[in-house]
Amino acid sequence: MQEDPGGAIPPNPQHRSEKSRRATLDAALDLCAEQGYAQVTVEGIAARAGVSKKTVYRWWPSKGAVVLEAVHGAAVQATVFPDTGDLAADLRTQLSGVIDVLSAPRTRSAFIGVLTEAQHDPDLAEQLHAQCIGPRVEQFDHRLRKAQEQGRLPADTDLDVIMDLLYGPIFHRLMVHLPLPDEAYLRRVLDTVLPALDRPARRG
Repeated sequence: MQEDPGGAIPPNPQHRSEKSRRATLDAALDLCAEQGYAQVTVEGIAARAGVSKKTVYRWWPSKGAVVLEAVHGAAVQATVFPDTGDLAADLRTQLSGVIDVLSAPRTRSAFIGVLTEAQHDPDLAEQLHAQCIGPRVEQFDHRLRKAQEQGRLPADTDLDVIMDLLYGPIFHRLMVHLPLPDEAYLRRVLDTVLPALDRPARRG
């Protein structure tokens, strides 16, 4: 890298852009926690992040898209589906991670807001599925299909139904403003669903 005549190293535009992008995503989550998703505006996000409104719209098409990427970034590590060989433990870890994300002040309001807005914004709904929902469904299917291959689940197990039974209580409670499952409730859900699943597959 060449120095300017004064000896200073010119700033790296890529580094500056990434710093601004990160500041924008952090600002979106902070404002959702403080004000609620509905009250947040692109103007407000830009002001909090110290960037221009034009900069925000250069990277994202809408407020919902900004908040969605922010939620996704905050949730990636927390909701990874592990594979320790113990199906019950892996499900408990993943479900607990989802609950933690949906319970945290910085992500709860943001996610509910995006989920609600996606009901009447087809583009945002498509982004929500592509970024958040689809990859986690694929991880779930992969982990349970592996359990089938190992003989831990019957080959005819309906994975869609199992997913609804396990995750349904979380999102039902989220959307009707009930307390999210605590550790004891989550254990009861798993204890109800898994005994019918975590058994040797039937042989022909």
